[in-house]
Amino acid sequence: MTRSDEDNSRAKSLQEQYEKRPDPQALASNPNPSENSSSDVDYEPYPEKSIKISPEQQKIVDSICNLYSGSASEEDMQVYAEEAMYDDPWSFCDSRYKIAGQWYGIPKIMLHSRTLKREVVSSKSDEIIFKLQQEYTPKPMPIAKPVNSLVTLTLDEQGKVRHHKDMWNEKDYSHEGLGKVLKTLNGDHLTKITQPPETL
Repeated sequence: MTRSDEDNSRAKSLQEQYEKRPDPQALASNPNPSENSSSDVDYEPYPEKSIKISPEQQKIVDSICNLYSGSASEEDMQVYAEEAMYDDPWSFCDSRYKIAGQWYGIPKIMLHSRTLKREVVSSKSDEIIFKLQQEYTPKPMPIAKPVNSLVTLTLDEQGKVRHHKDMWNEKDYSHEGLGKVLKTLNGDHLTKITQPPETL
């Protein structure tokens, strides 16, 4: 078995063990149908509706939001297990170091990135799901744009994030075909550009 085959096998095993597939309509629909999208979801956070979570889970959410906001911090990265996965429309990563490649890129391409609001919609011993509104201001075109998403964090027995899913619409992500190939390439090679610390 080649190194690439071993990596693919490990990633598939992690995915099968830790990936959760949330039901967006159940978690993020608004009682007022006119405020939902055409897919019957409303990813805009309502902080006043956020459910209570433990101090340990609050620290995880805070660190994740810090990373979204460009902290590029080794301390914030420690909420991830060494063998963790990240999945969004653009990237698929299967280690903490590769995930760091994504977060360490934010200060390089964004003039500003800030969390406007968030709402925790589900909390279990092995799961935190929250709606996030993040405002991004790219460096080349400094026009701020808010983006709503549904973030699912799967935790292991040590309370470390093992799977991080960031959904931008009602559709879950396919792990097949060209889209998966492009996402994996981005996850595998972005570290060469963003250069997170090797210690991660």
